[in-house]
Amino acid sequence: MIKLHDKYFKPYLKEEEILAAIRKMAEEIAKDYKDETPLFVGVLNGAFMFVSDFLKAYQNPCEVSFVRLSSYQGLTSTGIVETLLDAPEEIEGKSVIILEDVVDTGRTLKQLVHLFSHTNVKEFKIAALFYKAEVYNGEYAIDYVGLEIPDNFIVGYGLDYNELGRNLREVYQLNQSDMINLVLFGKPGAGKGTQAGFLKEKYNLKHISTGDVFRYNIKNGTDLGMLAKSFIDKGDLVPDEVTIDMLKAEVEKSPDAAGFIFDGFPRTAAQAEALDNFLESKNMKVNATIALDADDDELEKRILERGKTSGRTDDQDPGKIRNRFANYQKETAPLKAYYEKQGKFHSVNGIGNIDDITGRLSKIIDTL
Repeated sequence: MIKLHDKYFKPYLKEEEILAAIRKMAEEIAKDYKDETPLFVGVLNGAFMFVSDFLKAYQNPCEVSFVRLSSYQGLTSTGIVETLLDAPEEIEGKSVIILEDVVDTGRTLKQLVHLFSHTNVKEFKIAALFYKAEVYNGEYAIDYVGLEIPDNFIVGYGLDYNELGRNLREVYQLNQSDMINLVLFGKPGAGKGTQAGFLKEKYNLKHISTGDVFRYNIKNGTDLGMLAKSFIDKGDLVPDEVTIDMLKAEVEKSPDAAGFIFDGFPRTAAQAEALDNFLESKNMKVNATIALDADDDELEKRILERGKTSGRTDDQDPGKIRNRFANYQKETAPLKAYYEKQGKFHSVNGIGNIDDITGRLSKIIDTL
């Protein structure tokens, strides 16, 4: 996928498919106009690549001009079509063929027809590279169609999202998949934080680390932070409902996120069930839980090396490190069983090049 501004787009049409459709259109039009010189009128800005490749494929004599219209802002049409570059002059008696990039609602076509309605052209036809038949409600026939496509927002090959993406050689479709929510597991030193950092950027996810959330709330003296601290100060475990309330607050801070990575919670099957109930109340769900697996000896080396600069005493004592591994195994075993019953548990090799590990995680996420 690619990211343009705040949105993600996935590959949709390859350059070869587009060029093949254009060649077919050019051959069809050349056959219909073999005995005359048509005037092709490209619609800017979106059709500039289409017009260029079409003219390369069109082998007969022709003339070319452009008009410029605009109706889109961001992902949606404003419903108001502005004329920014008027129709060419001296077109009387000519056969005019509009080369339009995308035909959807038909508003732009209506304006195009209006531009030529007061001219005495011989013939007026419309050629659309991409045609969204399911939403077209215009009154004019589309005479030549390159590719009929569903009503999804596309970019590339001249088409843009807020002016980005026009230079892409292929066409990408807005990624409208459901929200992706992940639970990331991993022993100390397995690289959860590093991988969460890459994944949140790649998939526009919000990384919620329970440890960070606790520290933030306690440091800033929030009601939940003070409540959690009252349990911690007495040596008691913070109740699950307090932690869930903190997570809920974090989720509600990021309404535009494409999903969340939960790191450090849940730690028990009861917490996993509480997380499921919370997400269900928000019409969300955990899509997958992914464990970063790594050999204990390798992880111990990593943590001891980290301990030279981290300042954490539990990063410098092999006995404490092994104890943390044992606690992880004890906590994770019931969680693995819980999520395996739901068909959501995945395991990934956490040893190797960082990019390779990110690739292994991405393979799983891309199937969700």
